[in-house]
Amino acid sequence: MNSKKKLLLFVATVVGVLATPALALAQGAANAPSNRFDTNGLLAIGAAIAIGLAALGGTLGQGRATSAALEGIARQPSAAPRILTPMILGLALIESLVLFAFVIAYFLQGNIAFPGG
Repeated sequence: MNSKKKLLLFVATVVGVLATPALALAQGAANAPSNRFDTNGLLAIGAAIAIGLAALGGTLGQGRATSAALEGIARQPSAAPRILTPMILGLALIESLVLFAFVIAYFLQGNIAFPGG
């Protein structure tokens, strides 16, 4: 792919990302949620997306951190104690962010009232 195509693809992506919120907020009062059940559906979708992104991001981060640590240990085994402690601390912090996203999604689910319940 030549640089002209890459630039065109980049510009198209930026324009698409910047134009999406404008389209989402362009709805009039006629398209607003009609009752609390419409809003609750959007909260449920938001909670599901939060859980999915938290799990995906946490898994990717933990995998990359572990891979880099094991590669460093494989190259220099005598540095293992100096590598393992920061790696475990980093994994714990990544996991805490994932759990924080789960808690937020749980609170979003708590705001949802189901019909007949």
